[in-house]
Amino acid sequence: MILISSYIFYGWWDYRFLGLIFLSTIVDYTIGLLIHSEKTKNKKRVYLWTSILFNLIVLGFFKYYNFFVDSFIELFYGLGYEIKSKWTLNIILPVGISFYTFQTMSYTIDIYRKSLAPTKDFISFASFVSFFPQLVAGPIERASNLLPQILIKRKFDYVQAVQGLRLILWGMFKKVVIADSLAPIIDDIFNHNSDFSSGMLWLGAIYFSFQIYCDFSGYSDIAIGTSKLLGFELMSNFKTPYFSRNIGEFWRRWHISLSTWFRDYLYFPLGGSQYSEIKTLRNIFVIFIVSGFWHGSNWTFVVWGLIHAILYIPSFIFKTNRKYVSSIVAENSIFPNLKEIWQMLTTFFFVLIAWVFFRASSIQTAGAYIKAMFIKNDLDKYESFDFYKHKYYIILLVGLIVMEWLFRKNERDILFFLENNMKIRYVGYICISIIIIYNLLLNEKASFIYFQF
Repeated sequence: MILISSYIFYGWWDYRFLGLIFLSTIVDYTIGLLIHSEKTKNKKRVYLWTSILFNLIVLGFFKYYNFFVDSFIELFYGLGYEIKSKWTLNIILPVGISFYTFQTMSYTIDIYRKSLAPTKDFISFASFVSFFPQLVAGPIERASNLLPQILIKRKFDYVQAVQGLRLILWGMFKKVVIADSLAPIIDDIFNHNSDFSSGMLWLGAIYFSFQIYCDFSGYSDIAIGTSKLLGFELMSNFKTPYFSRNIGEFWRRWHISLSTWFRDYLYFPLGGSQYSEIKTLRNIFVIFIVSGFWHGSNWTFVVWGLIHAILYIPSFIFKTNRKYVSSIVAENSIFPNLKEIWQMLTTFFFVLIAWVFFRASSIQTAGAYIKAMFIKNDLDKYESFDFYKHKYYIILLVGLIVMEWLFRKNERDILFFLENNMKIRYVGYICISIIIIYNLLLNEKASFIYFQF
């Protein structure tokens, strides 16, 4: 039933790409068995690289083909040669391809490393690849976590189901009420940034920082919650990242399934931090730049990754990158101290600047936007900040921050304050549901941002 449901879910978007995900499933299922049964290491390595290259070629063609062609043409144009290209193609990017290709690659790599035994149950493996709650935007699951849950018989768990419904409700609130409400304002500011004052450009960057967080973490909450209803436990993907005290902590709390994937399957194979500092710095730059490139076929994403690499380097040099591995902000108190407030604000500031490149259509546009954030002060000429016009959105964001702060110790302990009183609990559920439905009717329909990746 899971496989059928997942294929119907994916095929509803575009049935033509069902063949692509099925092909990817067959290739990695077969290669996993071949790696396991092969005795010689050289042949195992050949099978492994067949899997890796197949997945990267598929991903590269659908996601990056036109990008490389256009970049090639622009390079020669800059050298004085004009190429009239007939090489670009009208390629539709399959939803979720960046996620499920990484998921299947990790399966064959783990088998090669002997940290996972392959399954002979093709239906279960196909269900793992296409598991519909997290298929199109993660979390990027590991076979070692999800596949065993598919193979065993599950029973309905009331407590688990309630937790799942709460996560779905909170995820929908973040996506529909916050992210989708902010979207038109952000689009207007970024698309017509020359018409706005510095204050409004700062507000646009702040709004986008929360939009992308609420959009992506909202989907993750919905995926994790839906999986709980079906008896599955997925890995956490976000752990209140904007309360991070440095960039290292931010990346342990933001898009956790991707950052740990790159750590385990790229950073460590490159040598991690086992060798000289120069090689370690090289490895850090590689994973951040590749992470940026994973997000999209635009140089803005590469610059976004490069900025985060540069931001991460000081904490690595001064050995503070792992300072907050096992702690959270204000761990033993209600409020953060002044040092923690400063750390969170400075980390958020640098993350926000990087987000401008992530959102902008080009590097030049991002540069002009950031420059105007600091020097455009002619309030009579440009549209400036009006508190009353934005008070609804500010209240929403303050409410979000308060809620996130309350459950910062356990990101899945959503709406815990509704547990003690049944009347308050159901009134709370009904009120949140009404707000979500109202905003669904009020706002323009918007897909999840990470669907495009």
